[in-house]
Amino acid sequence: MSFRLRLTLVAATAVALAVALASAVVYVVVRDQLRGQVDDALRERAVQIQHVGFRNAFPEDIPGPELGGAGGYTQFVTSDGRTFRPRGAEIPIPVTARVRDVAAGDAAPFFTDETIEGTHVRVLAFPVGPGAALQILRPLNEVDGTLDQLRTFLILITLGGIGLAAALGLLVSRAAIAPVARLTKATERVTETGDLSERIDASGKDELSRLAGSFNAMLGALEQSTRAQRQLVADASHELRTPLTSLRTNFEVLMSDRELDPDERRRLLDDVVEQIGEMTALIAELIELARGDQLPSEPETVRLDLLAGDAVERAQRDRPGITFNTDFRESVIQGVPVSLERAIGNVLDNAAKWSPPGGEVDVTVDDGTVSVRDHGPGIDEADMPYVFDRFYRSASARTMPGSGLGLAIVRQVVEAHGGTVAAERAEGGGTRVTLRLNGAGPNS
Repeated sequence: MSFRLRLTLVAATAVALAVALASAVVYVVVRDQLRGQVDDALRERAVQIQHVGFRNAFPEDIPGPELGGAGGYTQFVTSDGRTFRPRGAEIPIPVTARVRDVAAGDAAPFFTDETIEGTHVRVLAFPVGPGAALQILRPLNEVDGTLDQLRTFLILITLGGIGLAAALGLLVSRAAIAPVARLTKATERVTETGDLSERIDASGKDELSRLAGSFNAMLGALEQSTRAQRQLVADASHELRTPLTSLRTNFEVLMSDRELDPDERRRLLDDVVEQIGEMTALIAELIELARGDQLPSEPETVRLDLLAGDAVERAQRDRPGITFNTDFRESVIQGVPVSLERAIGNVLDNAAKWSPPGGEVDVTVDDGTVSVRDHGPGIDEADMPYVFDRFYRSASARTMPGSGLGLAIVRQVVEAHGGTVAAERAEGGGTRVTLRLNGAGPNS
């Protein structure tokens, strides 16, 4: 069953129940009103008869109309069950024990419905003297006829309301699910074509428009992610092509029949080892980037100053010609130590790479922030917006070793920790890279 049909059925059912309930209420109210008028007329007739009085055993002067007469049909009942009717009244009214109790003064007056000689009547029994009661009735033919007509009319109204509700439900459901239909078609087109540029109209402020807007946002995020993945694959292929080409050339030379000088063979082998190392580092960085913004493990409490100290020691061993000046203050954050140390190490390596021989790199840690400043030539203003992009290498960096992924990894790790990273030209020359990490705890 389609959603549109279910919505139509729900609307029709709700209206049907509402109309049926309203019809039942109307029927009960009208019935009570009509029967109440009959009861009032019987009470008035009873008051009139009681006003005549019953000084004798039976008032022979009470007229005896026909069963359906407007003045009411009467029957006198004694406490022992004997009945007397006015002249010309031959049809008996049923006498029950409760009627005899009224005659004996043991019960209050009451109304009952009876069917006498095929006529539906309303009967009032009330006391008229010691040991006597009077039954007076009026027919309900007119009331029953009116109620029958009303019941038929209300049934027709209910059926018409259900039909109208079904028709309106179809129209309303068509308008209500139109955004859902557009969303479904867009989803099917994306599934069939793989085109993530598909969008649907998200005008309006209702829930369905918000759903359409969320769907468009999801498609946009998927499109951006897919584009970034394709770009990453293309850039990785481009970066891998150069060392692979160089490796192939060196291997072809080494495998050729040409006699090679031992020094030349050694140089070629050193180049092969260096190129394999570059490829290994590049592949490791690609794997790191492929993880996206997800951390490899659960965050834990980390002393950022101690972590930075370990990264500085490693950088000092790898770059013995560079002096690392440190100014660390105790800083506690929540993070993944391996990822954070990798990010800090990348920044230190980049700073050392751009420092002149015998240069200095200043490293400070305080309140969840790591700042690394080199004294090299600094980053050109034109290159500043792109230094954290994947595979971006400025014109001056293309002659230096590296893949252009180090700072991209730094940004990814910092953002995965809920922080930010920025690069700026330092006063007096050089570049300052600042890592601001969220979740810093109080210093002790």
